[in-house]
Amino acid sequence: MKDETRVEVKDVVETVGRMTEFLQPYLELLPRAEHRRLCPLYIEGRLRNMPRRTIEPIATENGLPRRGLQRFVGAGCFDDGALRDEMCRQVAASMGAPNGVLILDGSGFQKTGPHSVGTQRQWCGRLGKEEQCQLGEFVAYAACGSVTLVDCQLYLPESWASDGKRRDECHVPSDVTFKKGWELAADLVLGRGRLLPHRWVVGDENYGRPVKLRDLLHKHRERYVLEVMHDAKMRLACGGGWTTAAAWAEALPKSKWQRFTVRDGEKGPISVRAAKARVYTPRKNKRDERPEVLLVVHNDRDSKTWTYFAEDTGASLRELVRVAACRHGVEQAFTMAKGDVGLDEYEVRSWVGWHHHMTLSMMALWFLVREQRTLKKMSRPSPFPKCAESSHSSSPSSATTATSLPPSPISFVVLKLPAAPPTSDGAADRRRGPRRVLRWTKKTTMTGSTNAAQFN
Repeated sequence: MKDETRVEVKDVVETVGRMTEFLQPYLELLPRAEHRRLCPLYIEGRLRNMPRRTIEPIATENGLPRRGLQRFVGAGCFDDGALRDEMCRQVAASMGAPNGVLILDGSGFQKTGPHSVGTQRQWCGRLGKEEQCQLGEFVAYAACGSVTLVDCQLYLPESWASDGKRRDECHVPSDVTFKKGWELAADLVLGRGRLLPHRWVVGDENYGRPVKLRDLLHKHRERYVLEVMHDAKMRLACGGGWTTAAAWAEALPKSKWQRFTVRDGEKGPISVRAAKARVYTPRKNKRDERPEVLLVVHNDRDSKTWTYFAEDTGASLRELVRVAACRHGVEQAFTMAKGDVGLDEYEVRSWVGWHHHMTLSMMALWFLVREQRTLKKMSRPSPFPKCAESSHSSSPSSATTATSLPPSPISFVVLKLPAAPPTSDGAADRRRGPRRVLRWTKKTTMTGSTNAAQFN
């Protein structure tokens, strides 16, 4: 059929068997037998082909009363941090690489009422406007051609952090205080991020703008490539007065730009021009100024420009362009997480419930990414979305001269190109093809008992 692919029952049985094996280390961390029984059902439910994967439909599908599963997710007495620790160890063992990348990003979750923990009118990137929503800070890990979410923290607005009544109603722990988004992101990097081998930390301008975050990462010897506004102030380390990144880029002669091709693995090459310079950026105290690297990347297709400040490590321009391109991998991870495991489909109000749900959903996502990697190693066509992993083997065009590169952490590969005029094609940089993902239909269970299964 055009929009679905049927697979052999044998393949589904093998997948179910791998799910049982996958869950075993996590189940050992759950103290109660009831939790060990409900955890596989909830994670399996994240993969079901249902209109909405919230607690009640999952319970109904399994012939269970809603209350038990609701208590497990919303108020279960288990340490979801220990589950994320185990997940990070698994990710590191399965796809960890020295040149791995930690990707920082926030995500909004629209809520209709004001009672869910952390909800208020605030900017929701998913909707592109201010809306009643919750905000979470996330870290994704990209390495060896794959990307997956590995850690998260709910943002607690200042109005919530200072409201004892609402904190009590939503069971916010007493040690949780108000922190800005970038402070939460720093905690994630310096916490579970240390469980994952990586060389770089990347993020958009929400993380590049705060000087304190860049200085904190520098202090802890974390290399970073963080996006900033085009008008970010800087002065060249070789001398000169203060100017903006945009003004410097506009005045740069054409001969100073180098051309690269960034491959996304699906729609062919994307031509970019890039340049870098060693710079100083403003600090309140001049004695705190230190050299950083300004990186400017211009997309010739749609005249987009990205500006970054990076740790001054002596890395080549080619390496910095490769790392900067990896930042977009978090969009792929969220597409898969929300589309395929229902990361944004939940009806819990408490602090514990939010982190339980996010942890279990990230575990389901990691299982899908792991399955995709397994099927690729077995030389079988992957039924899972291509957003988390794609081939690096696309041949460059006849005008492209490829150079030897270390493996890209995700599906972006940077190739050095000879100078060429920019293209007038205005197509989007990243395009997604048809999405096909494993769903359990009817009563596929963790015991290996299967009926028909489809890949939608």
